[in-house]
Amino acid sequence: MCGIVGYVGAQQAAPLLLEGLARLEHRGYDSAGAAVVGPSGLRVAKLAGRVRDLSEGLPKRFAGKIGIGHTRWATHGPANDVNAHPHTDASGDVAVVHNGIVDNAAVLRQRLADDGVELVSDTDTEVFAHLVARSTADTLEGKVVDALGAVEGTYGLAVVHADFPDRIVVARNGSPLIVGVGEKEMYVASDLAAIVRHTTTVAHLEDGELATVTAGGFTTFRQDLSRSATTATTLDVDPSAYEHVEGDTPRMYVEMLEQPAAVERALRGRLDERFGTAHLGGLNLDARELRAIRRVKLLGCGSAYYVGQMGAALVEELARVPADAEAASEFRYRNPIIEPDTLYVAVSQSGETIDTLLAVEEIRRKGGRVIGLVNVVGSAIARACDGGIYLHAGPEIAVASTKALTNMYVACALLALQLGRVRDLSIADGKRLVTALDELPATIDRVLKLEDDIAEIARELARHDSMFFVGRVRGYPVAREGAQKLKEISYRHAEAYQTSELKHGPLALISLDVPSIAIVPDDELTDRNVAALHEIAARRGPLVVVTHEGVDLAGLDAQRIDVPRLERELDPILLTIPLQLLAFHAAQALGLDVDKPRNLAKSVTVE
Repeated sequence: MCGIVGYVGAQQAAPLLLEGLARLEHRGYDSAGAAVVGPSGLRVAKLAGRVRDLSEGLPKRFAGKIGIGHTRWATHGPANDVNAHPHTDASGDVAVVHNGIVDNAAVLRQRLADDGVELVSDTDTEVFAHLVARSTADTLEGKVVDALGAVEGTYGLAVVHADFPDRIVVARNGSPLIVGVGEKEMYVASDLAAIVRHTTTVAHLEDGELATVTAGGFTTFRQDLSRSATTATTLDVDPSAYEHVEGDTPRMYVEMLEQPAAVERALRGRLDERFGTAHLGGLNLDARELRAIRRVKLLGCGSAYYVGQMGAALVEELARVPADAEAASEFRYRNPIIEPDTLYVAVSQSGETIDTLLAVEEIRRKGGRVIGLVNVVGSAIARACDGGIYLHAGPEIAVASTKALTNMYVACALLALQLGRVRDLSIADGKRLVTALDELPATIDRVLKLEDDIAEIARELARHDSMFFVGRVRGYPVAREGAQKLKEISYRHAEAYQTSELKHGPLALISLDVPSIAIVPDDELTDRNVAALHEIAARRGPLVVVTHEGVDLAGLDAQRIDVPRLERELDPILLTIPLQLLAFHAAQALGLDVDKPRNLAKSVTVE
């Protein structure tokens, strides 16, 4: 979940490292550091805090044309200056930056200590530096391979050495790492965002692969030092999309407002009005193969899991095949039964979420068919799947997902529509949904215009320490996502429950101090939902109801947020967007940094 950047070429490395780290700070912002190899040997600067603090505190003579940098999200040891990366060996000749977790770190630390090595940090990463330094190999590549031979776990790793001042050696196992190709200069990064201003020609390292990176190019190899055949490709991305927002506007706010345009991109060229269906060529499935699918299972983590629940319900409704969603982090540990006629769908914004990637690998290992719903071209999940649907949300930087989440649901809707139309969904219903999807961007824009009223409600909610989010059937995953958003950026405790389950325990907690945010779409369950809300009101629980215009709340004393109607199949996403605004403005009222919530990072690449 941390960020890595590296440079080797004719320019001074430090400014490029700092620029790259600033663009990676959404992946970790507990501490930051850089190491350069220059005329005076290896020099390291690191500290707890943000990249801007590192930039301000960098020594004036921090010269060198080769270097590596890191921004950290703490796993082993607290966020302090000592635990910040890069880590060095005792002599100060080796510097290492690392994403991932060394599973046998305790054993290695004890072994090094028994040999008289003084370990100065609490991190698992420090063992890499000492293992590299202690290797008797003649090359830096050999030293890194020796070190990796002792390590169990995951890593995205970059190493520099004062005795080998022309190169960076990098390695990947379970944590993303790319090599960027420039003009007589090369880059290393854990995320394209770090280097996209300088190059979009990159090589994605595979698990178990290493690379030597010099100003003249790169070579890839395996741990037995045999050459591998990885090559660079030029990605079709717009570097300007990665530019930082000017001023103090939170990135999350900008990304919320980008949702109409993001949805329009996701739909472009994929709607077939004539036949009332969707065109998803990236699935690599023809009509016969689609008809042969007997079950759909969606896998994701966090918000992607909740969208998976929304998508599963839609697949069942439109295609009439059994569908469900499961947390990818739990999936492979229960020795799942992989069925040949099941379509598995991996949902991930980054395409690098480690739990989801491991689930994909488990499915592929057992002969299953899996497609990816991802937002990043060339990501690990995209490359591991049999096919997929790119989200086209554009780069999402804020930790709390908004536009990517919305496009995940749109992708689920397109998948459900195509599955439905090759089965029993009528052309009339197909055309109805195509029309609704075409109108979705404009309808989302209407929801966003409710911001002022929602902000006022959010400021009132922010005064409470705890609250419930409730919904029923298609409203329940919406409630789960709303609770997640509020928790992750406002730090207020929030629980999501099925409205029908309130009387089975949670009502005991209802009071004046515990508001409930209820999701009440205008559907066949409206009356039952409203009746349940009267039970909350009878116990003096404050109520906020996210509903549709014109829904009769039967005299209920509640604040309401009225969302415009479209087709009921699209209700989940239109009812989710007010909850994004609610969480955002609650966090703003509390004076919190919504883009960098405590203890969280954007892309979870460690188990």
